[in-house]
This record gives sequence, structure tokens and C-alpha cells, in this order.
Amino acid sequence: MSHVGEKVIGSRSLPEVLTMWNGDAQEEVEISPRFRQSIEERITRLENDAAYDEAQVAQLENPDHIRRQTRLVAAERAEALRMRIFLDRAGTRLPRPLIAL
Repeated sequence: MSHVGEKVIGSRSLPEVLTMWNGDAQEEVEISPRFRQSIEERITRLENDAAYDEAQVAQLENPDHIRRQTRLVAAERAEALRMRIFLDRAGTRLPRPLIAL
């Protein structure tokens, strides 16, 4: 159960976490190592998809298709950049000790 003002990240999806996080604020957001890894994997997929989609522009002839494909590439790169900025500003939560101290 969450309290007012408490940040609950574990029960939210990646887009929800990135949307709720205000990039202008200087507050520290901590994420789990597993969540960080999933974001890094998503960034890699987006960048690979952008490179592939950009290469496909050369195959297109219709100006509307070219425009849409170019916008898709820009959107994929923008999302990857947004996620990279999030990771740069987010701290990684340390695992809990196995033995209580």
C-alpha cells in the first residue's frame, strides 16, 4: 500500500515510470538493477530498429512513405535518447543484504 508522496516504481510499466519522472527536476530516482537492464535492452532495440528503418528509406519511392519512415526513425532515436537521459539521472538501488545487520 502506498502513502501520499511515496514513489512506487516497481508496480509501474516502463512508459509510466518515464512519463511520471520529470526530467527537469533534480530529484534522485532509484531503480532496480533488473529494471535498468530492461531499459538498456530497450534502448539497444530502439537504436537497432532505427538503423534498420533508416536503411529502408533508400528502398522507398513514394514521398509520403519516405516522410513517414523518416519520422519513425526520428521517434525511435528520440525515445532511445529520452531513456538514456533517464538512466543517466537515475540511481541504481543496491540489493538488500542477505543477512540482517
